Amino acid sequence: MAPKQQKSWQSVAEEAQKYRDATLDKVQLPAKAIHQHTPDTAIDFVRSSLSSQEVDITESSAEKLLEQLRNGVWSAVSVTNAFLRRAKLTQNLTNCVTELISERALDRAEFLDSYLKKHGKPIGPLHGLPISVKESIGMAGLGLNAGYIAWWDKKTSEDARVLQILYRGGAVFHARTTQPQTLMHLETDNNLFGVTVSPFNTRLSAGGSSGGEGALVGARGSCLGIGTDVGGSIRSPAANNGIYGLKPTAFRVPTDGWSSIAPGADPIPTVIGPLSTSLEGLKLFMQTILSARPWLHEPALLPMPWNTTYQISASQPIKIGIIWHDGVVQPHPPITRALKTVASKLASVSNVTLVDWEPHLHDEAWAIISSLYFPDGGAEEAATLAASGEPWRPLTKWIIHENPCVKKLSMEELWYWLEEREAYRSEYAKVWNDTADSVDEATREMRRMVDAVLCPVGPGVAPRHNTAKYWGYTSQWNLLDYPAVSFPVTKVDKELDKGEKRETFLGEADRENWDLWDPDTFEKMPVSLQLVGRRFDDEKILAIL
Repeated sequence: MAPKQQKSWQSVAEEAQKYRDATLDKVQLPAKAIHQHTPDTAIDFVRSSLSSQEVDITESSAEKLLEQLRNGVWSAVSVTNAFLRRAKLTQNLTNCVTELISERALDRAEFLDSYLKKHGKPIGPLHGLPISVKESIGMAGLGLNAGYIAWWDKKTSEDARVLQILYRGGAVFHARTTQPQTLMHLETDNNLFGVTVSPFNTRLSAGGSSGGEGALVGARGSCLGIGTDVGGSIRSPAANNGIYGLKPTAFRVPTDGWSSIAPGADPIPTVIGPLSTSLEGLKLFMQTILSARPWLHEPALLPMPWNTTYQISASQPIKIGIIWHDGVVQPHPPITRALKTVASKLASVSNVTLVDWEPHLHDEAWAIISSLYFPDGGAEEAATLAASGEPWRPLTKWIIHENPCVKKLSMEELWYWLEEREAYRSEYAKVWNDTADSVDEATREMRRMVDAVLCPVGPGVAPRHNTAKYWGYTSQWNLLDYPAVSFPVTKVDKELDKGEKRETFLGEADRENWDLWDPDTFEKMPVSLQLVGRRFDDEKILAIL
């Protein structure tokens, strides 16, 4: 018998796109959703294609939706239908969805409506809330390809643990979203589905690697989405799309059931976290997950419930350190303007003290983390790409082949870099400790240290495609395992953000990044910043924000 002929990677991609399109076809759009739009009017097109009630539903925050659902003002079915329609419209413009799971979602919504009617109370804290999910987070009976052609047929038999908890809380999963080849881009493109773009300007990137979530939540095709982050993959797309995104401290949120080349390896642990249209959406996610005590089932997790009572009083002293630039790459003018805007507002708050934060060897931090991302030199990624014959995407080549820190490590070399990681973490802890105003001579207690660091999420706003090559503003905090939240501040204004001509640069990476800046290209794009805390200060940074 002749051996079975392997499908070409192109035929697998065609199969994937046909599958996705078939799921889209199950969601009906109103007849008026057919007019033209320009690259920077995609959001307007989406809004104008929906009924006024659908706009009200989809532009409501997670907390408002839950209130309306609990009170029976909106049914779970009507809310789910509205988000399915908006998700389809957003997909048509941004290429952010791998599949819409409308039948499951509507069956679930009907059940929840019946439950509410029968019992007079919601089934849980997320009753009827549509939630979108990055494709690399497993969902029972569905694909789990993580952006690889060779893994297109890979399926999982059960939901990832994080989804099991959300489901029990009443969630309705309505969409699965795109990710890049290898999951290691700060943009989103792969050979299965192509490039995911920003709903605010379809010439620009939605970010990555949770870029499908960023685009979908940014365009309000979802109010709460679930992504992953090992170097900025939640915060980058959140920032690019003007929404909130949280990278939690590692080993708080369960990760069982997600897909990657080496899901069990943790030289730099990947975390699962939320992207949301509201700050409360992030808190809702964390509270729901941790109230389920997931550490009882996933022993690697720390038994640390979410502190729902953590608050910052108006009289409580708060000290914020500000990173204007990291000593490697100076951010583009709108990022600096956003920093100045927020700093000015904070300076007017009586209980807030601002100090400049001196970045400690952030260039060395990148050398450490990028050496630990691929301890085998990228061999497994290369083998998985070769298995289907699919071509390497430009940013895959960049992060593996063009990264001088990526090489196959011997056991001794791996130990060396792990030791460097721990040494750097200790050095940075001392930097933070040294921000204390005083130290009690008897107890050695440090008083009035910096509570959180305000800094850029990236060196610019949503980038042109294949140009997101500086990770330092996000990967820094993955190396240290510090929680960080991305939040929207303003939008690019080409008159305010022209920037001065620079003659001197911090280095070649700084020059390359500065050359990317053009006020006209990025006009009206969202501008976001990031608030960072020490390990396990997740509640604290959200309370400060």
